[in-house]
This record gives sequence, structure tokens and C-alpha cells, in this order.
Amino acid sequence: MSGPDIQAFFDEPTNTVSYLVADPDSRKAAIIDPVLDFDAPSGEVDIRSVEAILHVARKKGYDVVWSLETHAHADHLSGSPYVKAKTGAMIGIGEHIKDVQRIFRPVFDARDLKPDGGDFDRLFADGETFSIGGLNVEVLHTPGHTPADIAYKVGDAVFAGDTIFMPDYGTARADFPGGDARLLFQSIKKLLALPPNTRLFMCHDYKAPGRDHFAWETTVGDQRAHNVHVGGDASEDDFVKMRTQRDATLSAPKLLLPSIQVNIRAGRFPPAEANGVRYLKVPVKFRGGAETAF
Repeated sequence: MSGPDIQAFFDEPTNTVSYLVADPDSRKAAIIDPVLDFDAPSGEVDIRSVEAILHVARKKGYDVVWSLETHAHADHLSGSPYVKAKTGAMIGIGEHIKDVQRIFRPVFDARDLKPDGGDFDRLFADGETFSIGGLNVEVLHTPGHTPADIAYKVGDAVFAGDTIFMPDYGTARADFPGGDARLLFQSIKKLLALPPNTRLFMCHDYKAPGRDHFAWETTVGDQRAHNVHVGGDASEDDFVKMRTQRDATLSAPKLLLPSIQVNIRAGRFPPAEANGVRYLKVPVKFRGGAETAF
């Protein structure tokens, strides 16, 4: 049995890496974390990024049977519904998406949200396995960035989502609702307990200071030795202190509000209003007593 054929697709506007992962023998394939192009100022949606992945899949004769999400992203909209519409692929995510939905459903008054993760076709539990053709995939629950984060282990390759970044950049933030820096540290250690030659594929890259190119593949061994946040003998308490202080300085992702309300619906937009138009909501927060004027 051959190992997975892996091809990465980098979306620079959102610094996101999507992956086409295929079994060369059966020609079955999965797309991990596909990006839907969305221009926030105009509200325009495009499918050029996800079509680029599907074009390669068609060219190679791959049958895409899964569209897999590592979590409900806060920095890009999911292209999974388009993948499903074009290929019939099933959309999968970790079972703790239900926790994320419970947090955000009232924020956006998302009354159309299906209960218990029903917008997704498959909810994966920690340690669960499934297949991409002849490839065995193991699910690793890696909470901390969000409650629902998971990684997908395919042979010696792990698609780590937002839990960890390249060694010179460090780790993901843990200050979103439901995030937890201590759980994040434990999830990272779970990944770094894998054999040192295990390949780790990142979901994002932002070019660390001093690096002039984007990168998204590393190994467990490199992370153990060189990760600037958790490498060497970094302690859990030190990490939590560092992560908490660092997160307090970070601004919200520019696509946070559109992304969350779409992605908790498995990439589905809210239903159209009576005029046939779909709208994304922006909850308004008044500061300094401003609400008294409105």
C-alpha cells in the first residue's frame, strides 16, 4: 500500500494552507480545510481557491470523498459546501463542534443552525478512525485554540490545524470563547509525543521574523527541539503565562465575524431573507455609554 499523496495550496490573503490528500492506489481523496474566497468590504464570494484544488484532483483522476475541517475557523470561510456540491464528498469535523455552536448560536441568533452538529455529515471522536480509500486516518482531539480542534493522522503525516505553527513562529492563540491555554499546551504535547520523524502539516503560516518565505511542513523532532513557545524544557505554567500575555495584545482576525457564523453551519450561509438576499450579522457592542444615544 502506498503512502498518501499530499499537495498543499496556500491562500495568502488568509495565510491558510489547504491540503489535497489522496490514496494513489484507490484514487480516493480528501480535501482538508478548503478556503472559500470572501471579500468583506464588498460581500462578494468566489470559488477560485477551492476550484484550484478540485482542478488538480480532476487532473490526477482523484475521487474526492471527504472535505475535512480541523475546526470552525475564525480567519476564513469554509469551502466545504462547494466541495460537497461538486463531488458528493462528506463534510467532517470534530464532535466538539457542538460546544462551539452552543457558544455562538446566541451571539448570531442563528435559529436555523441544526442541532447537535447536524449541518455536518460526520462528527469525529478522539481516537476514531476512518478511511480515505486504502489510507487509514486517525482523529486526535487537540482542544485549546477552540474546544473542537482536531488533527488528522494519515500514516506518518499529521494535519495539525491551528494548534501549532512552524517552529520559528510558535503556537496558536487561545483567547477565543471556549479557548484554553492550558488545554492548548496539553494538546501540543500530545502531538509532540508522536515519533520524531512524524511529519506535521500546518494550517497557517505568517512568515516568522527573519524568514523570507512561507512554510507549512515540519516534523515532531524539529518542533520538540526548536519551537519558540514549547520547544526544549518549556513548562506548562510558563506557556500559559506567555500565551495569555501574548493573546492580550492580538487584534481580532479580520474575517472573524463572517467566518464563525458561516463555519459553525459547516460553511453554509444563513438562509436568505424575504428579498432573496443572504446577510451576515455584525453584533454591535456599545462602549463608554454610547448606547444611550441610540
